[in-house]
Amino acid sequence: MLMWLILVVPAMLLAMLAQWWVHSACQSMHQVPARYSGEQAARAILDAHGLHDVQIEPSMGFMSDHYDPQSKVVRLSPEVYSGHSMSAVGIAAHEVGHALQDARNYAPLVVRNLAVPAANFGGSMASILISGAFFLLVMGMAKFAAWALLLGVIGFGLTVVFQLINLPVEFNASSRAKDELINLRIISASELPYINKVLTAAAMTYVAATVTSVMNLVYYALQYAMVSDRDG
Repeated sequence: MLMWLILVVPAMLLAMLAQWWVHSACQSMHQVPARYSGEQAARAILDAHGLHDVQIEPSMGFMSDHYDPQSKVVRLSPEVYSGHSMSAVGIAAHEVGHALQDARNYAPLVVRNLAVPAANFGGSMASILISGAFFLLVMGMAKFAAWALLLGVIGFGLTVVFQLINLPVEFNASSRAKDELINLRIISASELPYINKVLTAAAMTYVAATVTSVMNLVYYALQYAMVSDRDG
């Protein structure tokens, strides 16, 4: 229990702080008007790069914004799609940044997309195996618990690898977004700090989620080592 408190709880608090930060930043920048709506900014950037076939669609849910590389569609939440604010423009441009990466075959994005099935499978199996391992441990079956924990650690490790690959993808999309917004004069240089505030807060949510996953992985690995030693 002490190990969990030391390793995992601080990371969880960091993740909660990051979520509060991005929510606060988006809400405050939602009050700062922009000349373009999120949809208009996204369309302008896509068209400037000849990506006329990439569609922009509204999606349901708060912060449900994403780029779908399979369908070649940028999906924006209602407040981003229709909103004329710095928050809407920044988030829309970030998602279009992923479309630009896709069009240019940006290597980290290609690797990330290839890693998605393994990460999803590994994460699902890890939760089952790790839960089963602790049940087996309570039942006095330390040997089987150790094997279940080992497989769970490997599965969860795939999720962590995916998140580590995802970080440069997200940072690069934000960098592309800011460059495009300035180059196409969607925003002025004096308005860039508003966009920075939104995108930096959003980036920290990915960093915090990765730190949390790494700490969980370390915790599970240490649990495996302890159970393995007990079995030995």
